[in-house]
Amino acid sequence: MSLLITETNLRSLVDALVKGATLVVGPKHSGSVVLYQPLAAGSDLTLDELPRRSAKELYFPVCEDILTFKRENGKLEVRDIDRSRFPETVLIGAPPCDAGSPSILDAVFSWDYNDEFFLERRRKSTIVGIACTKGDDACFCTAVGLAPDAKAGSDLFLTPLLGGSFRCEPVTEKGQALIDKHAGLFSEGAAGEPVAFADQSTGKLDLPKIKEWLNGHFEDPLWESIADICVGCAACAFICPACHCFDINDEGNPDNGTRRKHWDACGFSKFTNHASGHNPRDIQNKRYRNRIMHKFKYYDDKFGKTLCTGCGRCIRACPVGIDIAEILDTINKKAQQG
Repeated sequence: MSLLITETNLRSLVDALVKGATLVVGPKHSGSVVLYQPLAAGSDLTLDELPRRSAKELYFPVCEDILTFKRENGKLEVRDIDRSRFPETVLIGAPPCDAGSPSILDAVFSWDYNDEFFLERRRKSTIVGIACTKGDDACFCTAVGLAPDAKAGSDLFLTPLLGGSFRCEPVTEKGQALIDKHAGLFSEGAAGEPVAFADQSTGKLDLPKIKEWLNGHFEDPLWESIADICVGCAACAFICPACHCFDINDEGNPDNGTRRKHWDACGFSKFTNHASGHNPRDIQNKRYRNRIMHKFKYYDDKFGKTLCTGCGRCIRACPVGIDIAEILDTINKKAQQG
């Protein structure tokens, strides 16, 4: 016997959560595209397409205030942002490539400093993941150790079944609590056959071998061949579930202003520009090299995790057709050759 929920009851679950003042975010049609957006009702939820942008914006906004400052009568007053205002949130309908990314980012946002903006949002969120049944030739999650039915990062995991219902598997205490609170929407029954999972165009990569190759090829003609076409627009970084570079700026004037954290990207030409004028990554091949090194070597060196979920968004978004899966496959073949 399995725990099941019908599609009607899944939408009713969204309605119940919204009625209970929970922020519910899920895939929703916005014009001609699907985006992760707040859902006003269960009818807003769409499960037939990967959202154009990743779900990381829920935990790591494009731009956010981190403090305000005001000078008055010769005294400077600094005020923290009230993080208690962050709402209880349920992210629903996230495929494994999106559900798995926040747990990857936990490591860097709680490393030598606890980023309470990220971590408080994580504490107040529950992730309802769903097995992926519709991929395309840009998807490569299995190549980097995930799978269309991977439960990593989900609190509650749904598997679509033929006939329209979903098998429900609580993965964490948060997931079980969600089920317990809305028990009337779930039922015990015999699970039917699952809907076929999405196909993957790229075979599984030998990530340890790739890392070993990267260890010995900081300088390599491969980086120049990629840089010949990369325009440094950073679309790949902004759309990625795992990229997390940011900058901090003070905006306003000396007497009144706001300190803000906003997204940045290592692909930008000024990302590593020093105040002295020196730039250690002054040309594009060095910047793209850093992108690959960071995702498949540096992050693994430090945290034991791969900074990529294989969602394929960077491939779809790149204006000049750079395919990171092809690059990894090339490196994989070079690594196998020794």
